[in-house]
Parts: sequence; C-alpha cells; structure tokens
Amino acid sequence: MCRLLGIVASEPTEFGLVLTQAPRCLATLSREHPDGWGIAIHDPEAAASSGSWDLYKGTERAGEDVRFHEIAARSRGHVLVAHIRQKTVGPTLLENTHPFSRDGWVFAHNGTVQATDYLRERSSAGRLAEIAGQTDSELLFAYLLTRLDERGLSRLDGEASRQAATETIAAVTAELREARIGAFNFLLSDGVTCFAHRCGRSLFLLELTPSDPVRERRSVAPGTDVVTKWTPQRHAVFVASEKITDEPWTELPEGTFMRIERLPTPRIVSGTERAA
Repeated sequence: MCRLLGIVASEPTEFGLVLTQAPRCLATLSREHPDGWGIAIHDPEAAASSGSWDLYKGTERAGEDVRFHEIAARSRGHVLVAHIRQKTVGPTLLENTHPFSRDGWVFAHNGTVQATDYLRERSSAGRLAEIAGQTDSELLFAYLLTRLDERGLSRLDGEASRQAATETIAAVTAELREARIGAFNFLLSDGVTCFAHRCGRSLFLLELTPSDPVRERRSVAPGTDVVTKWTPQRHAVFVASEKITDEPWTELPEGTFMRIERLPTPRIVSGTERAA
C-alpha cells in the first residue's frame, strides 16, 4: 500500500500544510509507508524558467527526512501530486519512487497490479524502453501513455484533446477493472488536467470554493488552527487516499474515474462510477 495526494488550485498555493502539518499529513502517514516519497509541483508562472513540473524524490521515510521537510516548507504551485510508498513490487530505490514523470505527465499509483503481463503485452516498445525501475506502477504508467499515444494524445492542447483523453482513459480503466488486473488507484496529470481513479484502495475528495467561510485561518484538527494564506477567490480540489484534515472529505465510490480541470477555475468536469 501507498498514499496519494493531489491538489488542483486556482492560484499559487503553499503545500506545507498537507505535507507536514495536518493531522494525517504525508509526514505522519509515512510511519506506515516508509519506503520513499515524491513531490511533483506544477507552477505555470515559473514554467518558462524551470519547466512545467518540479519533481523531488527521496528513499527515506518522509517524516524523518530533513530534505522532505525542507522541500515541503517551500513548496508552492497550482498543482501538487505527492506520494509516499510502502513497497510491494521492487526494492527501495529512487527509480521506484513515485510520482513518475514522462513527456509533461506525472503519475502516482496506490495498489498492486497482479496482471503485469497483461500490461506489458499491450504497451508499446517505446514506452516499455522508458521504464527505469522495477515497479508494477511504472509499467501501468507506460500502458496508459501507450493508449494515449495511439490516439495522438501524448500532449493535450485544447478542450477537444482533453475530452478525447478523458474518454480514452475512462475506457481503459473500465477495461482494466474488467480484466481484474489488481488494485490501481492513480493520479495522472499534465498540470492542467488531473485524472483520478479508484479501484481496490480508498480515495477521498475535498472541494474548497470561494463560498467557504474560512479564509486566513483554518481548523485542521480540534483546537488546532493554521494560517493558510488563501485569498477569498481561491478554489481548490483535493484528492487523497485518506482524509488529510478534519474537513468534510467525501469518500469516492469504488470504480470512480474523475477528470479535474485547473482552468479557468478548478472544477470537476466529469466523473463516472462503475462497478469494479
């Protein structure tokens, strides 16, 4: 098992709260998920100078890793995809830590894929050659990219391509559930669109809108307030393996596939719930 966390926000957001401060932040959860960590941050305002994603990884237990805490303290952007690992396939190595990154996409997985031959036989030689580690997760990433490649959707540049990618991945996840490949919760994002899927592991949703009455300070646990530095215009969608804070998270049903868009404001564009 692992733990996933994704955030899509309407303005630059400091992510330290969910990484190191909240009651069930990733640093705390790493006591049970000790085999490495990864943080991918997308900041479109800095894209011209530093690339679309800043990706940081480590093989230590996140809560005990000074570097994790240093990066969390300065982390800031519009999109976050973060992961802490409890290894099931592949040793504790940097190349086996999530998120994985390829061609502007980042991918993080929670679960164990049993039917790896099913994925390998249906993945392109080019995508298989890009795999650097030994995990079932990176193989699943290669398979999803193969399916996007087949439809010319390696990069998305407009609503038509984003809708086509949504339809493609919705069909792929349904096929994989039907094939019973194993547990495969995941987050897949290009920094504008974020796809989330639940199969075999827990997944929760939290949406904060400008109508949220709390602004500068938010209660994340009984008797605990934190300064969030959010403006009244901020809108954000959170997806996580667990309820990170004591706010009103909603558990997503098994078989849920969801598309979250960052522009013009973060919103859930489409979602499906299907039998596992």
